[in-house]
Amino acid sequence: MSKSKALSPWLKQLGDNIRRERVAREITQQQLAELADLNIRNIQRIEAGEIDVLLSTTARIKKALDCSWERLLPKDWH
Repeated sequence: MSKSKALSPWLKQLGDNIRRERVAREITQQQLAELADLNIRNIQRIEAGEIDVLLSTTARIKKALDCSWERLLPKDWH
């Protein structure tokens, strides 16, 4: 199994968690991109679980959403 295939469920869950937190705060992908100083296409791809996300990028999103790591990271993140 390739590394990207092995990460797919984890990345999908991370993206779902980010989307859930964003929607709960009633902000758009564009607004999140601006708050996190990221490109909107990156936000779209992260929420779709399409790309491997750097920890620093995840930290910027976490800060922009003002939420805990527990709310973003999949339960089995370790």
